[in-house]
Amino acid sequence: MKVTLRQRKKGNKISLYLDIYDKGKREYEYLGLYLKPTPEKGSLSKAQKDENKKILDLAEHIRSKKHLEAQNNFYGFRDKEKQKGKFYEFFDVLTEKKNESLGNYGNLNAVRIMLKEYDPKEVTFERLNREWVQGLKDYLNTQAKTKTGEPISLNTRYNYFNQLRAALKQAVKEGLLQSNPADYVEPFKQDDVQREFLTLEEVQKLANTHCRNETLKKMLLFSCLTGLRWSDIEKLKWSEIQFSENLGNFIRFGQKKTSGAETLPIAEEARALLGEQKGADER
Repeated sequence: MKVTLRQRKKGNKISLYLDIYDKGKREYEYLGLYLKPTPEKGSLSKAQKDENKKILDLAEHIRSKKHLEAQNNFYGFRDKEKQKGKFYEFFDVLTEKKNESLGNYGNLNAVRIMLKEYDPKEVTFERLNREWVQGLKDYLNTQAKTKTGEPISLNTRYNYFNQLRAALKQAVKEGLLQSNPADYVEPFKQDDVQREFLTLEEVQKLANTHCRNETLKKMLLFSCLTGLRWSDIEKLKWSEIQFSENLGNFIRFGQKKTSGAETLPIAEEARALLGEQKGADER
């Protein structure tokens, strides 16, 4: 990358501009700075020469700054090549990185499908601006449907938009965007969700109901009795099921969602659902 300060005569002034050359490609950037030309007869006055020197010093400062920015990849053809990158391919990579978590993967995949429905054309990073994001928000508000043809809920709109905003934020971190266009669009407000819970009578009824998959039934009842998430129950090992005189039966485990260590006392009924203890590393 080479940035050169050049001059070009325009009428009765000399215009200053930058000649930016990189890998066989050339761009010009006019600085809006002008020098006073030497008259055909005579010479410039001392004041005019001093003024020209100040303008040249300023232009050289701009050239040096532009050259430094180019070296740091903040400006130039490499950034423009990045902007031609395909956003949907970038989003696919983010989705695959979440493959370890089935919930996150399914969520991102649903957003990916919605994006293609909104704009099936090839979307490059240079197309991602405030108008594109606003158009997506309008689409979620008026056209996006569930599989049954119903309008998607406010919380689904909130979730989809936030997933897009997070992806654009990651693109900024990786130097693919200079700023996040979603920051300039008012986000959806999250709807108040009424939390549902089972009464003791309902849990007892559930325990007495026949289920073809007895293991699945026990896991559900264990979740009801302990409050553990499905993802935490699924990865429990026998080494995490412990007993002490003070606490009785308890679980010492790391939460998958928060990665924090937890100690959770459990009732005898919950322990009984686990059956006979096996090897420490078994589930």
